[in-house]
Amino acid sequence: MAGPTSATRRHRVVIIGSGFGGLNAAKALKRADVDVTLIAKTTSHLFQPLLYQLATGILSAGDIAPTTRLILKRQANCQVLLGDVDDIDLRAKTVAFTLMSMETVVPFDSLIVAAGAEQNYFGKDSFATFAPGMKTIDDALELRGRILGAFEAAEVTTDPEERARRLTFVVVGGGPTGVELAGQIAELARRTLPGAFRTIDPAECRVMLFDGSPFVLSPMGEKLGMKAQRRLEKMGVEVHPNSAVTDVDYMGIRVKDKESGEERRIYCACKVWSAGVQASPLGEMIAKQCEGTEVDRSGRVVVEPDLTVKGHPGVFVVGDMAAVPDVPGVAQGAIQEAQYAANTIKRMIKGTDDPATRAPFKYWDKGNMATISRHHAVAKIGKLEFSGFFAWLAWLFLHLIYLVGFKNRISTLLSWILTFTSNGRGQMATTSQMVYARLALEIVEKQLKEAVADAEERADELDASLDQAASPKVT
Repeated sequence: MAGPTSATRRHRVVIIGSGFGGLNAAKALKRADVDVTLIAKTTSHLFQPLLYQLATGILSAGDIAPTTRLILKRQANCQVLLGDVDDIDLRAKTVAFTLMSMETVVPFDSLIVAAGAEQNYFGKDSFATFAPGMKTIDDALELRGRILGAFEAAEVTTDPEERARRLTFVVVGGGPTGVELAGQIAELARRTLPGAFRTIDPAECRVMLFDGSPFVLSPMGEKLGMKAQRRLEKMGVEVHPNSAVTDVDYMGIRVKDKESGEERRIYCACKVWSAGVQASPLGEMIAKQCEGTEVDRSGRVVVEPDLTVKGHPGVFVVGDMAAVPDVPGVAQGAIQEAQYAANTIKRMIKGTDDPATRAPFKYWDKGNMATISRHHAVAKIGKLEFSGFFAWLAWLFLHLIYLVGFKNRISTLLSWILTFTSNGRGQMATTSQMVYARLALEIVEKQLKEAVADAEERADELDASLDQAASPKVT
């Protein structure tokens, strides 16, 4: 029996990624006459803006990462598949992905690529061994283990210099993630942990924040950036603007002052990297197949005004993977781009879309916010800039609204009440696996690649010897 033709089957939409862009694109197509396949490399939808609270013991992983399959289980036209995307073939209109050595190829009529971004170490990937980023649940749990493990090691050691190193925490990057994380490490040390140790005083730890810009939170402007810096310094955080980290190793970091050119060594045990992002390598894969389409230095695809790539009006790139003028790399940008792409697909299947006359994507800037500590945040909404308690309340309300699921909102609210009305935190458990699993997996992966390469080399040698043995001898 012949399979369904393009005239009889429904329009097939493949979405790559389950972040803000991918999930919102799928939900926006709920009532459309399409079949949606969402492919993601994780089982959950991660609310990245609250990762630092997972790392510092305020929230649990379940609070900020509900299961994608359960979120979409009532959406009959959507199938969720788990796997790593290996290939996107724009000419054949297929996406290939792998799960546990099982390879699958999924065809599409329209494609929305929202695979997000990774931590950017600016060509020095070796830094990741000692300074994990803050992009995944694994990153946050590893960091929690490193933070609390540093206090535990400081309690045990009898060497004053090693104790000082263990009690020095370094955050690289003065964006919202870096500022919020530095503030919470300081609060953890000065509010939650005092009295829990006998040899050390956690409140005496050093929290150091390094950023290459003249002030922190540079996208929000100098006024709010300086307010945030003063608040951090009041909490005991040492803020170092105009500083570039040139080296990271087990014992600490090396920092260069951009103004004086002076370099110095900072001895520290716990380091975290939040200095930049690099788009998924899928962006470059797509650009290579589209003549005239490029990627910027962060690996983001320079898309057309309608968020598509040249020559492919049904292929959309959204979120952290898309380079769109005047659109910041925040959740709102990904959400609005995903909704735009979904609405365009709806018009395509109704026959009312003309790629040549599509209205360009327009971003509605709803403002930026960053929390510094309990009861204090900074906010910029249009031309309005404010800080303090009311900015903090606005930050809490906004993040609570954008969390997915009623149960997640309630559990998060209860955790916030516990944390911000007392000195307690409900998620302080750590394991050695949290700290060492990533490094162990990297070692195993390296050994596996070496074993495969060695096996292939031996196979080639065996083939060559068999060919030589089978060839006729000349006498």
